[in-house]
Amino acid sequence: MRENYTIRGKRGIVNVYRHILFREEVVIPFKAGFHTSLPEEYDSRVGEQLKSQRRTYRQFSLQILEAVSSMDYNHDVASELTKQNIVKLLAELPDGVEVLAAAKTRTPGEVLEAVQAGVKIIGENYVKEAKEAYELVGKRAKWHFIGTFQKHNVRRRVLEIFDMIESVDSLEIAREIDRKCAQIGKIMPILIEVNSGREPQKSGVPPEDVEQLVRKISGLRNIKLMGLMTMGPRFGNPEDSRPYFVETRRIFEKIKGLELPNVEMKYLSMGMTNSYKVALEEGANIIRIGTKIFGERVCSL
Repeated sequence: MRENYTIRGKRGIVNVYRHILFREEVVIPFKAGFHTSLPEEYDSRVGEQLKSQRRTYRQFSLQILEAVSSMDYNHDVASELTKQNIVKLLAELPDGVEVLAAAKTRTPGEVLEAVQAGVKIIGENYVKEAKEAYELVGKRAKWHFIGTFQKHNVRRRVLEIFDMIESVDSLEIAREIDRKCAQIGKIMPILIEVNSGREPQKSGVPPEDVEQLVRKISGLRNIKLMGLMTMGPRFGNPEDSRPYFVETRRIFEKIKGLELPNVEMKYLSMGMTNSYKVALEEGANIIRIGTKIFGERVCSL
């Protein structure tokens, strides 16, 4: 089995591989298991360390990854590829569809390049990464939180940064956002995250409970419900995602027809790099794109 990864080091980015190999090639047992072919002097040293077990696997792996990261990397080429990816993507989308650049693990510099190339919405999974990117990019883009939003995330500075929270999945979180937004005089647009695949390991509201949560949230004054978001199960074949997008769209339309106070069903956020075309066919008007914009996700040393 062979999987592409990218590693970010002090001097750039290189592709590495996860693969069980032997002889003159090297197995690196680091976390998920990264692999790369290295110069001969590294192969020799690696073999000795593996045989003697003088170092822990983690220490050994970090040492090899540092060596790999010293390879040459052309930032200008990568930046131009990102720009080309964005221009091509925006050109193929129908009117009324917004692209959210999913910036998980991306550097502030990469986020800025995406914005300069035409991206208008940045989606962040982690508050720490969002703060770092915001320091560089600021209000040149809109900021959506798309990760699991927990109670400890509901802080003044966080709410000041984000223009929308797409992952509200409980009345408790909604009330906390409402309470903190009241303190800073802000009305926060939100989407309810739908666990359309009913996957127990994932966050989100089961489809059958969405309407009940919407009715409860509609009474809060400092948040405004603007629609639904779903990830859906991940499949190799994008067509396998269609039933989950169809069900989320059905719920969206039903709630829209209720005409509840403080509820404006405007956005249906569905689809990622491998499934956004199917999501568009099923009514998505926000798509979350990471790899198609930035390339393969990186792991930082």
